[in-house]
Amino acid sequence: MAVIGDNFGPTIALEGARKARGNLTQARIRWMILAIVLGFGLVGGRLVQLGMVENDTTIEGQARDVITATRPPILDRNGLEMAVDIRVPSLFAEPRRIIDVEEAVQKLRTVLPDLDEDWLRNRLTGDKGFVWVQRELSPAIQDKIMGLGIPGIDFITESKRFYPGMTEASHILGSTNIDNQGIAGIERHMDGENVALLQELGLARGNALAPVELSVDMRVQHVMHEQLVDAMTRYQAIAAAGVMVDIHTGEVIALASLPDFNPNDPKSALVKDSFNRITSGIFEPGSIFKTVTMAGALDSGAVRITDQFDARFGIRFGRFTIDDFHGKHRILSLPEVFKFSSNIGTIRVMQAMGKDNFRTFLSTMGFDQRVPFELPEMRVPTVPKSFSEVGAATASFGHGLSVSPLHMVTAYSAFVNGGNYIPPTLYKRSVAESEPLYRQVIQPATSEAIRYLMRLNAIGSGGSGGQMNKLALGFRVGGKTGTAEKVVDGRYSSSKVTNFFGSAFPLDNPRYAMVIMVDEPKAENAQTGTTAGWNAGQVTGRIVQRIAPMLGIAPDFSPLVDDSLVPAALRNGPPGSQFN
Repeated sequence: MAVIGDNFGPTIALEGARKARGNLTQARIRWMILAIVLGFGLVGGRLVQLGMVENDTTIEGQARDVITATRPPILDRNGLEMAVDIRVPSLFAEPRRIIDVEEAVQKLRTVLPDLDEDWLRNRLTGDKGFVWVQRELSPAIQDKIMGLGIPGIDFITESKRFYPGMTEASHILGSTNIDNQGIAGIERHMDGENVALLQELGLARGNALAPVELSVDMRVQHVMHEQLVDAMTRYQAIAAAGVMVDIHTGEVIALASLPDFNPNDPKSALVKDSFNRITSGIFEPGSIFKTVTMAGALDSGAVRITDQFDARFGIRFGRFTIDDFHGKHRILSLPEVFKFSSNIGTIRVMQAMGKDNFRTFLSTMGFDQRVPFELPEMRVPTVPKSFSEVGAATASFGHGLSVSPLHMVTAYSAFVNGGNYIPPTLYKRSVAESEPLYRQVIQPATSEAIRYLMRLNAIGSGGSGGQMNKLALGFRVGGKTGTAEKVVDGRYSSSKVTNFFGSAFPLDNPRYAMVIMVDEPKAENAQTGTTAGWNAGQVTGRIVQRIAPMLGIAPDFSPLVDDSLVPAALRNGPPGSQFN
C-alpha cells in the first residue's frame, strides 16, 4: 500500500512489514484454533470412550445383588430369633484409581497389620475396577481406614449372618459362607427352596423378607443342649446327642449333637467329630430296637401281649450261642421279655413273626431308606436286604444293622401316637396339616400295648428305665434302653459302647418322643455302671423334669394314671406284667 500527498515526495512503502506481521498473527490464530479443536477432540473422544465402557456389574465374578443380598430371619416356634442379618462394611479397592500403590500398602497395613504385604501390593496393582481387600470389618476399623484418605479405597455394605444362640442350635441352623449363602443345615435347605432365587433376582436386598418360622422351641433346645454338655463331662463321653419331636405333627422340638460348632465361625465346624449324629450318624441301635421287634410282632398277630417265651437257654446258631446279658433263664412273659431286655425272648418273638415278615416290617417303618427331612446332612441306613436266620436274630435286638437316631425317634413317634408314621420336619406344622401325611404302620391296639411296655420298663420292678423315672417323677415317661457294643479291631468291645434311650411322654396322653445318645460313657462313680440306664436314661429324666412344665405338662403322681395304661388282657395277668 502507498500514501501520496500534494507537498510530499513519494512515500516510503511499508506494505512488506505490515503484511509479515499480519501473516504471523493469522498463523497464530490458526494454531490456536487448531489447538482448541484438538483439545475438544481429545476430550470428546475420551468421553465417547468412557461412554462405551460397560459398567462392572459383578464383584470378582459374582453378581452384586447376590453378595449384598439379605436372608430372611429364622425364628423359633415362639418367635425368638435364631438367625438374623446384620450390616457390616467390607473394604474394596479400585487399583486403576490408586495413585501411589506403595503408599496405599503401607497406610493400610497400619490399620490391618495381618494383611500380607506382598499380597496386598499385588492386589492393589493393575487396572482392575474392583478387588476385595478385606470383608466384614467393624465400624471402628472402617473409620480408621477412612481417615487414611487413600484414593481408590472404599467400602461396600454387606449382610452378615448372626446367630444369637451361638452353638445351641448349630446343627439345625447350619451356617452361611462369606457371601451369605447357605452351606449347611436349614440355611442350605432354605437356599434350595427359594432364598437363592430371590437373591439372584435382586429381590433379597434390604430387610423386607418374611421370617422363616421353625418348629424348634429354643427353651427346650437350651435345656437339651445344656444336659448333653453336662453328660459329656459327667460320663466322660466322647459325644452326646438328642432329638425330641411332637408325635402328632412330626415337628422337631429340639435337636442337638455334640461336639458341635459355632455357626458365627463356620470354620469351627471342621473340628473332628462335629458332625450331626442325629441325622448323618448311623449306629447299631442296640436294645432300643427291641421296641421295633415287639411292635411288628404284636401288630402281625403272631404274638400276643399275654404270650410267654422260653428264655431258659441261649439260642444256638452253628457254633455261636446268643444269650442274655443279665439272663433270668426261665420262661418269660412278653412284658418281661421287654422289661428285662431279653435277647433270647426277643429272638423268640421275631421267630414267631417270621424273619421275612420282620424284614418287611423294617421297610414299612422306613429303616432301609433316608428319612424325609429338610437337613442336607443325612445318611442312608445300612440294613441287609434279606436276613439269614442268625442275621434276623441279631437284628431283632439291634445288632447287625445301623440306623440314625432320627429313624428311631420317628419310629417311636408312630409306636405311641396310635400307629401313624409322620415324616419329621423342622418347619411348623399343625395337626390338621399333618393328618393328610399320616401313614398307618401299626394298629391303635398295638400302639396301646407299646405305650404300656415302655411305661412298664420305667416303673416295673427290674426295668432298665428306673434311673430315668427317678429323675422325672410324676411325668409318666416310658422308654427303652440300648447299649450297643462298638466294633474294635473286628470284634465287639464290651468297654466301648454307644448308649441310647428311646422314650415318650406323658404316656397316658402321649405328646412327645425323644431319643438320647451318649457315646463311650464311663461310670459316673463306683456305684453306677456304663449301661444306658445310667447315662442316656438319666439324661432323658433330667431333660423331661425341666421341660415338661415349660410345655404345659403338669406332674401327676396318682398310680391310677399308670394303671390305666395296662391292657385289659393283663389287668389280672401274670407276675411281671404289673407296675410293681
